[in-house]
Amino acid sequence: MTPEPPSEPPGAGQHCLVVYVPATHAEQVLQALGDAGAGRAGHYSHVAFVSPGTGRFTPLPGADPAIGEVGRPEEVDEVRIETLYPAAERERVLRAMAGAHPYEVPAFATFPVHDRGPSFDEQGRLRGRPGPA
Repeated sequence: MTPEPPSEPPGAGQHCLVVYVPATHAEQVLQALGDAGAGRAGHYSHVAFVSPGTGRFTPLPGADPAIGEVGRPEEVDEVRIETLYPAAERERVLRAMAGAHPYEVPAFATFPVHDRGPSFDEQGRLRGRPGPA
């Protein structure tokens, strides 16, 4: 009898988090994300891509801005952090991100990612690639 294929392909269940954070708080958000289980790749932890940019916003009446004043446009040196996390850990990862983020309403997005396919093993390494010398 042939065994049934797994219900999910290898690597399924991964999501990507993209969050924008003031550059001054990037390290604390990165640390919190990694500590919550985001950014695991094989035998590595706290894996992320970080790129600089400029955040723009205008706090509206009722806001309690960490930076800037109500009614005045603001520009802030920010970084975009991208990291993968297991879908099952979504709530834990998002709570860690929000807890470390200085803004009352962090700008972020999450989305599922496709598995790497049969060319890669469970650790994300290319199958058949020679190991370290």
